[in-house]
Amino acid sequence: MSSDASIVGKNLMQPAPTQLPEEPEVLARIEAGDLPEDIAIRFPKSSLAWALMAEDAWAEGRTIDAYAFARVGYHRGLDSLRGAGWRGAGPVPYSHEPNRGFLRSLYMLGLAASAIGEGEEVHRIEAFLMDADPTATEQIAQG
Repeated sequence: MSSDASIVGKNLMQPAPTQLPEEPEVLARIEAGDLPEDIAIRFPKSSLAWALMAEDAWAEGRTIDAYAFARVGYHRGLDSLRGAGWRGAGPVPYSHEPNRGFLRSLYMLGLAASAIGEGEEVHRIEAFLMDADPTATEQIAQG
């Protein structure tokens, strides 16, 4: 029986990590200093644009707006994940930069859900983030 070091410790039943496509136009608009609201108008499918709006709203104390923006970013991200071959489970690594908009939206949805007393939703989001990438919550919280 041969051993292959590349598969040692790998769960062969787990799906391959999902990697969302790059968004160079969105990143260019962020780099140019465009407001997240303007970016979302031009690129409404971008979870990153919605995550940025959620983060801004949260920082300004607009909890309901943060919740709404994060929820849109989460749903847009689910659509993108499915389009990238994700089948409802499996890793969505934070290390792959294009995945970060979705993961940040999900994180913000959890914060805002907690603030409005949606405990059950918070638990689902925490589990989803842990399944997607066990390091994502800590990395997002560290900024």
